[in-house]
Order: sequence, then structure tokens, then C-alpha cells
Amino acid sequence: MRVRFLGTGTSHGVPVLGCTCAVCTSRDSRDSRFRSSVLVRGRGGERVLIDAGPEFRLQALAAGLDRLDAVLITHAHADHVHGLDDVRPLCKHAPLPVYASGPDRDELAERFSYAFRSGQEGGGKPRLDLRVIPDEGIRIGKLDILPVPLLHGERLTFGYRVGCMSYLTDCSAIPPASMPLLAGTHTLVLDALRRRPHPTHFSLDQAFEAARAIQPTRLYLTHICHDLAHEEIQEACDQACLPFPAAPAYDGLEFECP
Repeated sequence: MRVRFLGTGTSHGVPVLGCTCAVCTSRDSRDSRFRSSVLVRGRGGERVLIDAGPEFRLQALAAGLDRLDAVLITHAHADHVHGLDDVRPLCKHAPLPVYASGPDRDELAERFSYAFRSGQEGGGKPRLDLRVIPDEGIRIGKLDILPVPLLHGERLTFGYRVGCMSYLTDCSAIPPASMPLLAGTHTLVLDALRRRPHPTHFSLDQAFEAARAIQPTRLYLTHICHDLAHEEIQEACDQACLPFPAAPAYDGLEFECP
């Protein structure tokens, strides 16, 4: 299985509009962060997208994406779903399965209601097959996918366990009941907004604490704001002295997962 980070930034993205801070004006390409999303390519040819943010079209072009088998939605906040209309060229021949929690499925049906109404299409409508992902998970080709309930402040969101990779973004807590779902994770991708505490996201130290509890083989941090440059986050990872390799993710980074 091969995973590509399509985006690693927050809801504002980096650079932030109107900001002239050191990170937003950095010449290090790793400090430019589209909204958070990953693409999973399975060994059987499967193509699964986790979240479709506002830059999805640009991210898909950069990744050479020419088809999708499914989209997994972590939650229906704008920075995670407002690129769904751009899947139109990838679902011309058949509706595209889009999996989410029950409440998020209903919110997507409302947000993209034009896609389900009859009437003039103009440039076309995305053919979305909205589905509630069952607690026991789903299988797409040879990929086993399991939803992992998380807390994003008071809001329930989903992380996803895809094979031996666990993708946990937009979370401020991992409920105890979700921890067994993460046992044996090889590659952990974890929300780490900034150093300072935040009511709905892990800080760096909180992410390190959660990772120590999960004990993956390696850790990548994502959903990073403009408080920290890539090199600063890497330094923090090194100073944390974790018992496994840890690094900030960046847009375009790819890794293999057994």
C-alpha cells in the first residue's frame, strides 16, 4: 500500500491569506500546506481518498489521479469536503461511494443537495453515492478499512484504519474505546496543530503523548498551522525522544505501508 499526503495544513491552509509571518513567507516548499487529505493506493490497484478539501483538483493533478474507488470523510467541515464537486470527471460512468458517519452523511446530502435534485446540469453534477460506514468497517478491493471514532472538541469525527496505517486528523482526544482499534498500527498519521493548546486539536506535546500510547512503528504529523516551520517541527520530534521515528508530513510526501 502506498500513501500520498495531498495536503497537511489547517482550515486556513499555509500561507494564510494576508499573513506575512516567517512560515507564510518561507521559501521551503514543505511549509506550503494545502488542506489536509491523503490518497491511498492499494496493491490491487485500489484508489481511496480520505477527505476532499478545497484544493482537491490541484492535489489530484499533482498526484496523477485518474480514478477513485471511494472517498472516506472524516467529518463534514468545509476544509475536508468542499472539493467533492471536483470528483465529477472521476464518476462519469458510475456513482462514487462516499463514506461518512450518519450525521455527516446527512450534512453532505444537505450541503451538496444540487447533486441529488433533477434539473439542468450545466457542467454536470458529481454522482455521489453517500453511505454510512458501518462500525465493523468495509472492504474495498483488498483494502480493509475501519472507522476510528475520535473527538474534535465536542464533535465526533472519524479517523480511519486502512490496513496497518491509522489516519487520525482533527482530533483533541482519542476515546478509550477506540484505542484497541489502533493496536498494531505500523504508520500513524496524527493531528498536531501547533505547540500551544487548542480546544479541538492536539498540540505537539499531546500528539506525542497519544503516539506513545499507540506505539506505532513510525509517526507522521499533519494538520499543521503556520505557527511552526517544517524544520522546527522536526526538531521538536527529535527532542521528544520517542521510541520510534517521527516527522512532520508535507504535501506530496509518499510512503509505503506493509
